Amino acid sequence: MSITLTLQEAAAERLAQHLPASSLLSVAGIVPADVASPYASPAVIATFVGASTADFALLLVDNSFLAAAGGAVAGAQISAGDVLRPALEQAASAFDAGVLGELREEDAAGLLQDPATVVFELSDGGTAFGWFAVRVRDNDGGSSRGGQDDLGARLGLISNVEMALTVEIGRTRMSVRDALALEPGKVIELDRSAGAPADVLLNGRLIAHGEVVVVDQDYAVRITRILDGAEGTL
Repeated sequence: MSITLTLQEAAAERLAQHLPASSLLSVAGIVPADVASPYASPAVIATFVGASTADFALLLVDNSFLAAAGGAVAGAQISAGDVLRPALEQAASAFDAGVLGELREEDAAGLLQDPATVVFELSDGGTAFGWFAVRVRDNDGGSSRGGQDDLGARLGLISNVEMALTVEIGRTRMSVRDALALEPGKVIELDRSAGAPADVLLNGRLIAHGEVVVVDQDYAVRITRILDGAEGTL
């Protein structure tokens, strides 16, 4: 049980660090499920399938930050799932190898009522920003850690699911003023030196390093190193 709880705590910490909120968030601690119940509908829910199966629910006091984080313009529809998926991917990475399923906006009351669910309060330093509910389900009906053969069988069920593979050559940070001032010909300096390996990300999670090459006039990436689960944590 302690190992499972440690994974849940790690998932909550990673989520808090990567939520695109306007202020820095932290995990204030574990709270009774009924504290978050008034915000159970709608919640953002997803299921992670790996060595363990975990159900996640993110309940927010105020979701107005999603529009700004998603870069929405007037009249445009913003998907909470699109904005929150990177943070939930980071939370899922605490459980090592596996796949995070589709994000859904629905009632989380059933998940909160399950005694196996642990609810973490997310705080912006003053008041509650929201809650993160995690329930770990046993793959074999007993232990919370399934064997390698069981993992392979479960992942085989979703082996045809398409995932986004991204190659990143660098990053930078800029103010909104500088972003709005971008124009053709503008040079943006990245945080990586020339010749440094590019990052290969699968659904936003770092899995490998590589070098950019050209194949038949198309860009490609030659994999130079595959990262293990700990190294791949962003």
